[in-house]
Amino acid sequence: MTGIDFLASFLRTGRLHGIGIGSTLGEVDRAIRHRFVDVVDEAGESLRRDYGFVEFYFNPGDEWVMSGGSIELHRLASGPDLAREWARTTGVEFPRHVAWADVREELGRVPGAPELTVGDQGGFLEYRATASNVSVIVVDDEEERGYHAGHGDVWSVSLWAPVRAK
Repeated sequence: MTGIDFLASFLRTGRLHGIGIGSTLGEVDRAIRHRFVDVVDEAGESLRRDYGFVEFYFNPGDEWVMSGGSIELHRLASGPDLAREWARTTGVEFPRHVAWADVREELGRVPGAPELTVGDQGGFLEYRATASNVSVIVVDDEEERGYHAGHGDVWSVSLWAPVRAK
């Protein structure tokens, strides 16, 4: 699967390899077999699992439960080994630079594609899919591609838990 297809599916569903908000740490371990580093805060109230360019965040309880995550695509520009390793363990092949135009084009072909709202993030644009709780941060300055993401490239894609009304 290409990274572009993968991102379009993620934007529609809010799921990565079948996991998402509310998934347990055990479910994540079964879905993603890739080396990682776990970082637990001093109070033991949060866990960040870092796979290199993908990170998941967990809250404690009877077991750790996913509360969010991010795909740090900008890291691929200076670390192509990350993409090769991720492709080897997950079957998803990302290019060194991911153009938002390519993701939007693919998303347009996905049945049930979510509506996106756009906001300015000072040098970046944020495209939010409220239906799937996914947001995409896109470079919106005049940077050229190189060892970093350039104008129009996806910087990151994040999964976030919705705020619940009290």
